[in-house]
Amino acid sequence: MRLVIVRHAEAAPGEPDELRPLTPNGRDQARGLGERLRADGIDPGAVLTSPLLRARQTATALGFGEPEVDDRLAPGAAPDTVRELALARGGVVIVVGHQPDCGIAVKELAGVDVSFPPAGRFDLEL
Repeated sequence: MRLVIVRHAEAAPGEPDELRPLTPNGRDQARGLGERLRADGIDPGAVLTSPLLRARQTATALGFGEPEVDDRLAPGAAPDTVRELALARGGVVIVVGHQPDCGIAVKELAGVDVSFPPAGRFDLEL
């Protein structure tokens, strides 16, 4: 199965943290990432996202239909949780989360150190 880990796009500063929206640039980043994913042949069976607004907006802007919100993907999500959620869906799964969680998940699941800019992604096989 293929897992695509995505960090949410650029978000506006503010409080409360869980309600920070994407900036106009962030919306463009997320739409552009969706276009690149499609160009790379990615057709996910599921898009899973953190419940925080910026992650939900990123997941929606990717353009693969309605994402599924999962509270376990909130900041602090464990790599094992990401793996379990993806394996439960099978096929191709996109998970939208936060830093440093995305980098930690890639390190544990793929053994690679990765920098995740806003709207960054990493693809791996599970």
